[in-house]
Amino acid sequence: MRFTPTTDPATAAQALADGQLAVIPTETVYGLGAQAEDPVAVARVFAAKGRPVDHPLIVHVRNNAAVQGWVRSVPEYAIALMDELWPGPLTVVLPRSERVADYLTGGQDTVAVRVPGSPVMREVLRALGEIVNDESVGIAAPSANRFGRVSPTTAQHAAEELGEALADGDVVLDAGPCVVGLESTIVDCSGSAPVILRPGKVTAEQIEKLAKIPLADSTNTRAPGTLASHYSPAAKVRLTSIDELAVSIGNQTTGVIAMATVPTPPGVVRISAPHSIEEYAAGLYRALREADSLGLRLVLAVPPEGSGLAEAIRDRLQRAAHE
Repeated sequence: MRFTPTTDPATAAQALADGQLAVIPTETVYGLGAQAEDPVAVARVFAAKGRPVDHPLIVHVRNNAAVQGWVRSVPEYAIALMDELWPGPLTVVLPRSERVADYLTGGQDTVAVRVPGSPVMREVLRALGEIVNDESVGIAAPSANRFGRVSPTTAQHAAEELGEALADGDVVLDAGPCVVGLESTIVDCSGSAPVILRPGKVTAEQIEKLAKIPLADSTNTRAPGTLASHYSPAAKVRLTSIDELAVSIGNQTTGVIAMATVPTPPGVVRISAPHSIEEYAAGLYRALREADSLGLRLVLAVPPEGSGLAEAIRDRLQRAAHE
């Protein structure tokens, strides 16, 4: 093990200031972080993940004021979203400033920014800002997994996924399991009306209510985590209904993810039985990783009904099941 495990945010901040990588927790998933204005460190993030260089990154900053150095302009409706929903699981896409390099944006004229809800992540940002004497310092931190695979929601999962790609001086910061468990909602705010690029815990209804204008339908902006096939374990994922699950014929290489009220068919392995939509989201990626650790070949998933976070869960399951 070449990386340094720690529970101290200051240790992670120092590593980032020194040009190293740090696996860091947010309330959504664990990220693989580099100081956003360090091109060599960011290049290591792309290499470690096997991530295409045209895939944009999210820049995490400490607070709303810090965003100003990274963007050229912010429409009024975006200010309303940021004021009400930050810190939290919302990423906004805005016209980029001259400070933002192409390697952060995939060559686009916009940048994705977020103030994370995790107090530990914000403490890393605060400490890093003190070290480099820049309160608006940013951390580029995509999920700490191989590109297209299941995002980690614990430090252990991140270390298992990327440990071999880390080096002496890199850090894995453990702050326990992520609370939300699914990546942030991404909203394109670079136009006259907001467009949801990736669903998450922040809902369309919340966005429209706060923005006070209807959502637009389309945009040319690219965003992370929106490929048809994404968030995929080694096991095959198949979406099913409660009725179909009841008559399915399984075996010990088949796993099931469904709400706790849904009975488990005979002969299959129950890998998740959440009692709420929040539990479903928080445990989804852990269950998909459990399927692989158990050597399961097939995961039958009954998606939850409803809007908001349930919609985000369905989105991740559909991408995991895409062939």
